[in-house]
Amino acid sequence: MSAQRLAVAHGHGPAQTFDSAASNPLAARIEQALGAAVSVAAGALVLADVAVLLAGVVARFVLHQPLIWSDELASMLFIWLAMLGAVVALRRGEHMRMTALVSGLAPERRQLAEALALCAALAFLAMIAWPAWEYAAEERFITTPALDISNAWRATALPAGVALMALFAVLRLFRDFDWKTTTKAVCVVAIVVAAFGFGRAVFEDLGRLNLLVFFVGVVLACVLGGIPIAFAFGLGTFGYLALTTDTALPVIVGRMDEGMSHLILLAVPLFVFLGLLIEMTGMAKAMVAFLASLLGHVKGGLSYVLVGAMYLVSGISGSKAADMAAVAPALFPEMQKRGASDGELVALLAATGAQTETVPPSLVLITIGSVTGVSIAALFTGGLLPAVILGLMLCVVVHFRSRHEDLSRVERSPWSQVLRLALVALPALALPFVIRAAVVEGVATATEVSTLGIVYAVVAGIAIYRQFDWRRLGPMLVATASLSGAILLIIGTATAMAWGLTQSGFSRWLAELMANLPGGAGMFLAVSLVIFVILGSVLEGIPAIVLFGPLLFPIARQLGIHEVHYAMVVVLSMGLGLFAPPLGVGYYAACAIGRVQPDAGIGPIVGYMLALLAGTIVVAAVPWLSIGFL
Repeated sequence: MSAQRLAVAHGHGPAQTFDSAASNPLAARIEQALGAAVSVAAGALVLADVAVLLAGVVARFVLHQPLIWSDELASMLFIWLAMLGAVVALRRGEHMRMTALVSGLAPERRQLAEALALCAALAFLAMIAWPAWEYAAEERFITTPALDISNAWRATALPAGVALMALFAVLRLFRDFDWKTTTKAVCVVAIVVAAFGFGRAVFEDLGRLNLLVFFVGVVLACVLGGIPIAFAFGLGTFGYLALTTDTALPVIVGRMDEGMSHLILLAVPLFVFLGLLIEMTGMAKAMVAFLASLLGHVKGGLSYVLVGAMYLVSGISGSKAADMAAVAPALFPEMQKRGASDGELVALLAATGAQTETVPPSLVLITIGSVTGVSIAALFTGGLLPAVILGLMLCVVVHFRSRHEDLSRVERSPWSQVLRLALVALPALALPFVIRAAVVEGVATATEVSTLGIVYAVVAGIAIYRQFDWRRLGPMLVATASLSGAILLIIGTATAMAWGLTQSGFSRWLAELMANLPGGAGMFLAVSLVIFVILGSVLEGIPAIVLFGPLLFPIARQLGIHEVHYAMVVVLSMGLGLFAPPLGVGYYAACAIGRVQPDAGIGPIVGYMLALLAGTIVVAAVPWLSIGFL
C-alpha cells in the first residue's frame, strides 16, 4: 500500500495533487460534490454493516434466536461497501500502488506518469463496464434464499462501482492535469490498447507464451509504472482472456465478485475501523504509557516498548497503518529527546511492522483463510509465537545499538505510578486477549469478534478513557471504506487473475515444478521464502496471497508441510519485502507516519531486516513454533 495512502488515512498528509494552475475549477466543483455524496454513502455502509452484524451477534448469543437474514443482508451491504470504497479510494488517490520508480522522475515526467496511470485505470474500467452490466443483468434471475429478493440488488454494485470509478477518473484528469498532459496520456494508452487489439492474431499463435506476455509483461509493466495494483491485475487478466481465449467476458466480473464476496472478508473493514478507534480513544496511548513506565529507565527501553506496543496493538487492529499511527506519536518525541536519530526510529517502526504481520487479527491471515480454506482459529493461534521470535531478534539488535545510551537524566518510575498506569491500561490490554480467545475457542467468528471489539472500544473510549472525538467519526468511517475498498478490489481482480492462470494450465505446471524441486520440503520452503519476499516488495501481501495462495498451499500439503506453518513462513517473508527499502511500500508508510525522510532510515534498517530474516529462517526450520499450540 502506498505510503501516501496510509498517511492520508491517519491525517498525516494530503492526497496527491499537482499544480493548481492545471486544475479545472468546474471539474473540481463537480468532483467535490459527487465525492462528498459517495463518501457519505460509503461511510454509512460501514456503520450499517456493523449494525447488522451486531444485531446478528446479539440475537444469537443473548436472545438465542439467530437472525437467518443477517449474514445475507450484511453480505449485500458489503459488496456495495467494497465498490463504493474503491470509488472513494480512486477519488482520493489511495489505491495500493508502487511509486518507487515514478517518484524518482522529474516533475513534468512524473505528472505524465501519474496521468498515464489514471488513463490506464480508466481503460480497464471502460473495458469491464459492459461485462459488469451483463453480469448484473443475469443475476436478476437469482433469488436470495433468506431475504427472497433478486440478487441483482447485490450484483448491481459492480457496474455501479465501475461507472462511478470511471466518472471520477475522468474528473481527476480534468481537475489535476493540464490539457496537454491529459491528451498525451490518453493518446499513449489508446495506442497501446489498439495495438494489443490488432495483435490478436499474433497472440493466438503464441500459445503458453501469452502467460509471459500478459501475466508477467503487462502486469509487471503496469505495477512498475505506478498503475494501481488492482487495475494492473485487471488489465493483464482482461487482456489475456479477451485476446487469447473464447471466455465470455462477464466471467471476469463473476470471478471478481466471487473474490470480494467471501463472508469472512467482512472482518476487513471492521478491523480497520477498530484500529482507527483504538488510536482515537486513547487505548493505544494507555498501553504505551504502561510499557514505558516498566522499561523506560533501561538502555534501549523505549525501543523495547515500541516492539512490545506494536505486538499488543496489532492484537486489536487488523491494519498495520493503524498500528503504526497509534504507537509512533506516543513514543517518538521522548525517544528523540533521548538522542535517538530519526532514521533509527523509522527503521525500528518499519521493522516492527514486518515483525507483527502474523499477530491476529492480521488482515493477511484472514485473507489466507478466505482463499485457501485454512482455519482462521488455527492461523490466529499459530501467528502468536513466530511474531515473538522475530521480536526477540529485533531486541537483540536494539540491545547492541543502545549500549552507549545516556540515561543520566532518566528516572525510574515508582511502582505506585506503574501500578496506576497498569490499571488505566487494563481495559485496553484485555481487548487483544479477548479477541484471540473468542476466535480460537470457537465462541465467535472473526467477523463477530470485530463487531464486539468496536462496541468495546466505543464504550471504553466514552466511559473509561473519556476520549471520543465525535467529529473524527465521519472521516474515520470514510477512511475505513477507502482502505477496505482498495484492499477488496485487489482481492477481486487477483481472484480473476488466479482463475485465468488456473484455466491456462499454469497451476498444474507450477505444481509439478515446485513439487519436483530437489531437497523436498526444505527446498520448497526456502524457495517460497525468497519468492514471497520479492512478491511482498512488488505486490504487497494481500494480492500476492490471493494470487499464489491457492496455487502453492496444496503443494505444501502434498510435501507434508503443515498449512499453518507454511502460512507463517509466507506471511513473514512477505512482511520482509513489504517493509524493506527501496521497493517495500510499507517502509515509506512508516516514514510518512513518523514524518521522517526515507533516506534517513535506509542505513539503520539493514540490521533490523537481517534480524527479521534470521527469525523467519528459524520459524521455517522449526515447525513447532507455528503449530505447537494448535
